[in-house]
Amino acid sequence: MTQPVTLAIDTAAPRLQLAVVLPDGRTDILVEDIAKGHAEILFDRLATLLARNDLAYENIERVAVTTGPGSFTGLRIGLSAARGLGLARKVPVLGIPSLLAVSLAASSGPVAVLLDARRGEAYFETFPGPGILGSGPRLLPIETARAAIPADATLLETPFADIGAMARFAAGADPLTFPPHAAYIRDADAKPQDAARIPRRVP
Repeated sequence: MTQPVTLAIDTAAPRLQLAVVLPDGRTDILVEDIAKGHAEILFDRLATLLARNDLAYENIERVAVTTGPGSFTGLRIGLSAARGLGLARKVPVLGIPSLLAVSLAASSGPVAVLLDARRGEAYFETFPGPGILGSGPRLLPIETARAAIPADATLLETPFADIGAMARFAAGADPLTFPPHAAYIRDADAKPQDAARIPRRVP
């Protein structure tokens, strides 16, 4: 069965991850560890990935991107790139929740994903199975999250999705089920200044 040429982008963690599903079902990935600067290299690495598979932007039939939780800046970069490609190509853009994307690395059965969110907290979600929607991510005290792990669940604690598995999942998923909207879960540390906090110069 021919697969739609599907591009997957993950910039939610300190790593740039790209993958493409080819029409014959094969998947090629490009991964580069990088804490910052995703925006500067994303399209260069994407061009490399496409070129080595004899593809061009015109061949892309759908785009998938992780939606968080994750780095605020990273998520914005990935979502902007995915939406831009989708708009330019007039193809579906799927937003894959980051914890759901991580769950795809499990082989079967219930899955619990627990990611260190710092400050003694964790992003936590349980899934009936890999890639099966759960109850939604929660921000919990890390010990509370660990106590909530089902006994029969596979526990995954990596912040990095299996980008190849995510691309294959997105190739067959319903775009209406996965809108490309960010899921930050926690508010940004940096707060915009409001009128009450903006320093005023005394005449």
